[in-house]
Amino acid sequence: MSDLFDDPVPGENSPEFSVTELSGAIKRVIEGEFGHVRIRGEVGRVSTPRSGHVYLDLKDDRSVISGVIWKGVAGRLATKPEEGMEVIATGRITTFGGQSKYQIVIEDIRPAGMGALMAMLEKRKAALQAEGLFDPARKKKLPYLPEIIGVVTSPSGAVIRDILHRLRDRFPRKVLIWPVAVQGAACAPEVAKAIRGFNAMTPGGALPRPDLLIVARGGGSIEDLWGFNEEVVARAAAESAIPLISAVGHETDTTLIDFVSDLRAPTPTAAAEHAVPVRMELLSWVGDAQARLSHALTSRLDRNGQRLRDLARALPRPEALLDSPRQRFDAQSDRLPAALIRSVQVRRVALSDVAGSLRPSLLRRAIEGERRRLSVLGPRLAPALSRSTLNRRTGLEALSARLTPRPIRSEVAQQHRALADLTRRLSEAQARRVDEAKARLDGLDRVRETLGHRATLARGYAIVRGDDKVITSTAAAADAAGLEIEFSDGRFKIGGAGTKTKRSKPKPPEQGSLF
Repeated sequence: MSDLFDDPVPGENSPEFSVTELSGAIKRVIEGEFGHVRIRGEVGRVSTPRSGHVYLDLKDDRSVISGVIWKGVAGRLATKPEEGMEVIATGRITTFGGQSKYQIVIEDIRPAGMGALMAMLEKRKAALQAEGLFDPARKKKLPYLPEIIGVVTSPSGAVIRDILHRLRDRFPRKVLIWPVAVQGAACAPEVAKAIRGFNAMTPGGALPRPDLLIVARGGGSIEDLWGFNEEVVARAAAESAIPLISAVGHETDTTLIDFVSDLRAPTPTAAAEHAVPVRMELLSWVGDAQARLSHALTSRLDRNGQRLRDLARALPRPEALLDSPRQRFDAQSDRLPAALIRSVQVRRVALSDVAGSLRPSLLRRAIEGERRRLSVLGPRLAPALSRSTLNRRTGLEALSARLTPRPIRSEVAQQHRALADLTRRLSEAQARRVDEAKARLDGLDRVRETLGHRATLARGYAIVRGDDKVITSTAAAADAAGLEIEFSDGRFKIGGAGTKTKRSKPKPPEQGSLF
């Protein structure tokens, strides 16, 4: 019989599985055996595709296991995994049949102790410093006296009360508060959103943009302050066009926002002190400066007056300046009659000498010579005059051909335009002056209405008069013969000898009076 049947091959009767069935069986065994586990290891390769899922490797000195963080879980993680970080991952072990490998689906991941957090912080700090975000040259100068201060902090903590109290003591300013979470997973995105939101406000708008930002939080552990170590917060602070003061934690606490901010304050109270000066000290300084200025002006005027008096004493008297010229005038006046007589005598002698040489024959010969010369020049006069007239006529005709009224018309038109422009500017200036005067008059009238007692009467008050004076006490009211009560709509008289109770309309205020 043994020859009729062959011996069976080992495993020949085992059931056959498809690849998918075997992969599913292995998956069920592994997931049922391990379930949720916690793994401690170093993060290796980290990949974040467009889908938003995170793929990474967890390794130690001998083994590597693949891990995946689905998109929904990755968005809720407080700590983002980075290569080289030592972490503790919590999740479930499963298999991926498409590549015949097992992996852990991570549901939570945390740094493995303080050392890992500090190592990650130092790595992130070095990367931001290499980009120049810590460069002192890029830090902005804080405004000396900001009009509006934006505060990014929790609205329910003691920090905001300390800041507001300190600002109120030093120099009250307008404060805009952007409430945020100051710890936990929501801290970093909310703080970054608040900084960018303040920067996106319109200057001078309905909700004006602050002139200074303060990011503040009280003290705590490094885990509590970790939101201010996130890269998104540091970059938002570095991009802020508004000067920013960081006041996170106590004086010994340091976060990444402290390095990129324009000023680091050790405490939130110190941040308020850096934000505004002391109002009383500023007023005292202004008073001292005003006193010094007044003293300097007074001293300068005194010195100039004294110098003027000294120079006046050094100048000679006007009478002394005229003494010498007056004496010279008197001396010359005394010598003038004799000098005139001598001059007449000298001229008479000279005339006598000349008259002796004059003869009628000499005059006749001179006249005859001049007549002959005139007879020679007379015939030449008419041709010369004709030639001169012709030359001048030719010159005038040439000049008249060159003269045209066009330049004159152009200059006249230009002057007309200039005159029209001046007239327009004068009208506009006059209109502006009139508008300014009207606006000022309206403002003064509003001030008069505001400061007048009738505005007070309109709010429900009244004035009591008696015996032509204002009554301010019950004793004076009892002694008065009659009372007159003035309301906003008129006066009401009560009692009085020979008078009846009556109402009267209020008297209009006198012209030019504020009350």
